[in-house]
Amino acid sequence: MVRTQIQLPDQLYREVQRVARDQEWSIAEVIRRGAESVIRAYPALKQKSPSGWKLPAPITSRMLVHDSESLRDLVHEDSDAVR
Repeated sequence: MVRTQIQLPDQLYREVQRVARDQEWSIAEVIRRGAESVIRAYPALKQKSPSGWKLPAPITSRMLVHDSESLRDLVHEDSDAVR
């Protein structure tokens, strides 16, 4: 087991003391259980690949409309259909 030192705000320390007293645990046990709860709430992320992150391949697509006026008209038609 590793020994460590931490600093707690006064109010948090009083609450830790209260829980320890109510549960008949040591203060260290309250801190350990709190740390275990946090670890369960934040599971480890997947390991990074040895080669690192790579930019994904670009999405290939074709616009069916080539001029801005037609595109504007299609957008307006689509928003009118939603209403």
